[in-house]
Amino acid sequence: MKKILFALCSISVVFSYAQDRVTGKTFATRSEIIAPNGMAATSQPLATQVAIDILKKGGSAVDAAIAANAALGLMEPQMCGIGGDLFAIVWDAKTQKLYGLNASGRSPKSLTREYLVEKGMTRMPYLGPLAISTPGCVDGWFELHKKFGKLKMEEILKPTIDYAKNGFPMSELIAYEIEDNAPAREKFAGFKETFMPNGHTPRKGEMFKNPGLAKSYELIAKKGRDEFYKGEIARTIDAYMKANGGFLSYDDLASHQSEWVEPVSTNYRGYDVWELPPNGQGIATLQMLNILEGYDVKKMGFGSKEYIHAFIEAKKLAYEDRAKFYADMSFNKVPVTQLISKEYATKRRALIDPNAAAKSYPAGDLEGGDTIYLTTADKDGNMVSLIQSNYALLGSGMVPTGLGFILQNRGNLFNLSDANHFNVYAPGKRPFHTIIPAFITKDGKPFISFGLMSGAMQPQGQVQVIVNLIDFEMGLQEAGDAPRVRHAGSSQPTGTNMSNGGVCSFESGFDYEIIRELLKMGHDIEYSVNAYGGYQAIKWDEKNKVYYGASESRKDGQAAGY
Repeated sequence: MKKILFALCSISVVFSYAQDRVTGKTFATRSEIIAPNGMAATSQPLATQVAIDILKKGGSAVDAAIAANAALGLMEPQMCGIGGDLFAIVWDAKTQKLYGLNASGRSPKSLTREYLVEKGMTRMPYLGPLAISTPGCVDGWFELHKKFGKLKMEEILKPTIDYAKNGFPMSELIAYEIEDNAPAREKFAGFKETFMPNGHTPRKGEMFKNPGLAKSYELIAKKGRDEFYKGEIARTIDAYMKANGGFLSYDDLASHQSEWVEPVSTNYRGYDVWELPPNGQGIATLQMLNILEGYDVKKMGFGSKEYIHAFIEAKKLAYEDRAKFYADMSFNKVPVTQLISKEYATKRRALIDPNAAAKSYPAGDLEGGDTIYLTTADKDGNMVSLIQSNYALLGSGMVPTGLGFILQNRGNLFNLSDANHFNVYAPGKRPFHTIIPAFITKDGKPFISFGLMSGAMQPQGQVQVIVNLIDFEMGLQEAGDAPRVRHAGSSQPTGTNMSNGGVCSFESGFDYEIIRELLKMGHDIEYSVNAYGGYQAIKWDEKNKVYYGASESRKDGQAAGY
């Protein structure tokens, strides 16, 4: 017998509807932002303002994106920072094409799978020195800047350097998340000194300073990317890791480089949806859309049992392939073209029973093979979709001496138990990644730059936003504000994704009669305040020559333009 779990206990959650607004649609919590010259949408209002200021100074969309990312590394440190990785998709108005950047780092060359197995480990550690991979963010900034930047890096980083020195008021959700995740990380060297300078984590409205990060940004601004990978910062990281049982070394940093990659796409009902190829999970979005395209989703209607069932089953199918195939393409022949083909989607769709939830699906048999999201757009028509992360909230917990930032724990996502798995741990290998920027074009022209945070929720959230926009004809803000569903099986991309069919988490706002029908179909369901993502988006209105901006109502963020 299937069950429904109430994860909220006595907490009462009411989703905001627009009937208390004079205008607007059902789920929109606020109006879209509309501006002619430039736009930025981030998960922290001060970071959005930093980006707008850079645009007003004549900076490009890339300049603004780097400035916003730097600000978020200070203001939202539980989610991102220069100790983490970065991915970006850039629409270049001059060449009228998209460019993809994979700025993710590799595992330490001196750490072997044999060493980990000999220590009795069957899974990669979640926190501490063994979970750390090479940070790719700073190199990603400079690759983007070299290709598309206008202003000098000193000018781009100066606003955040000033905030880091003088302080900024901590916002509500960010303060809560830092406080909630700090206890597990207090024991690591440098953490308390940086993030608990007064004996506690920064509270809502409290002014927070990070002089160590200010110093790091100043060195990077003055001396360039090599300061991080070959200079004083690299030597400090190397010494810190040696002193604290880590393997990330100066050589790992010095040999790091980002990779420009070709975005891949599928066409969904006349719109081209673009993602980056693995080692990220972006093609899961494309696989899910291909499966859903075989249904009359618009006729099913938002929140219907038919649509929700089809969505959940499409997710299960795509995530089985995600668990098996998605990995560093330098080490594997990942069958990307086959996975995102319409023919393959047709075969996978045929496995779905329209009346019953599946307990399990097989992965495809093929040949070969936490986070912030921000988006910016400038007066010249350039648009940036950028995502950057420490992986877990507050990453590995390890803060190199005096540098002011946390090293990521992305290595946790390697498979350790199966020596033949695509994503098995190996020295110098990029781990499976959850962070994925997205972009939509229409008839070869830019349409929407968007993304959505929160681990395995990201492809699920992206698909729901796309379906809301295209099938249900919602506006940019409403498409993100509408209640979401999250299906969870295993959290690890290391084998089969589901456990007895998995559990579906629902935000409030869905009709309970529909929930009962889904229970009868065999879905396990819970109401939960689990992470449903953090959406930001910018749309280009070709007719009126203006940008629309939207920002996630579940976060502290803001969209703004000028």
